[in-house]
Amino acid sequence: MVKMKKASLKGLLNFLFPSGAKECDDMGEENFVDCHIPGYSKRTYDKKTRHLGFKLVSVIILLLFLLAVVVQVFPVNEDINFVWASYMEVLTASPVQTKAITSATVYAIGDVVSQQTKGTKISDINRMRVVRSLIAGLIGHGPLSHVWYNFNELVFNDIMHWTAWWSVFPKVVLDQCTWGPFWNNTYILLIGLMKRDSLATIWSNVKRTTIPLIVSGLKLWPFVHLITYGLIPIENRLLWVDLVEIVWVVILATQAAGASEGKKASD
Repeated sequence: MVKMKKASLKGLLNFLFPSGAKECDDMGEENFVDCHIPGYSKRTYDKKTRHLGFKLVSVIILLLFLLAVVVQVFPVNEDINFVWASYMEVLTASPVQTKAITSATVYAIGDVVSQQTKGTKISDINRMRVVRSLIAGLIGHGPLSHVWYNFNELVFNDIMHWTAWWSVFPKVVLDQCTWGPFWNNTYILLIGLMKRDSLATIWSNVKRTTIPLIVSGLKLWPFVHLITYGLIPIENRLLWVDLVEIVWVVILATQAAGASEGKKASD
């Protein structure tokens, strides 16, 4: 029973986990959860686990979609939600810096949750790994995402003048074919440099993971980006994407915790 639960958890992690920069196939059993290159793994998962993964993805996307619709229909009341009002004020005054800090925070939280999925106590968290993820979000994901979303709007709105409802679909296609692979490889590069890996090793990792990362991303991000480009204002798109990433990690943490409790009960 315990072995079956471990196999099921491993399969679920292979299917679900979308972020990271460690080499999966060279890691030991105890470090499996730490391996979080998006979808990069040669391990297989059974049909039941895959079905469960699709159900989890479908539910979370539906909930996030409903939340986005509610926000659009019922705008945030700045008099009541002063936190949101303050965030928007800072975002307007310093967009790049605010988005950089937002991504840094999300990547740090995500890495902590990722480590905790294998039962690591807060006191035993690998702080340098958290710092590396934080820096990647601060100097990479935040500023680059700001540039990307503005460039995307410039191309479709100002140059091509595609502003009809259907323009969301080519926006998503362009995102998945250009920005997605670019950021995945940039993340691997940044983490590799901070770990002082050789350039040959980093380049090898980039070549090995580019296609698997694209395939993995297609399981989630096209659906999320229908909301990103269809409902979310450009200034809040990075925040929306970062929140999805946090939810993604929380799903894994919940599944891992459930498997851990099941193991204790079996023992």
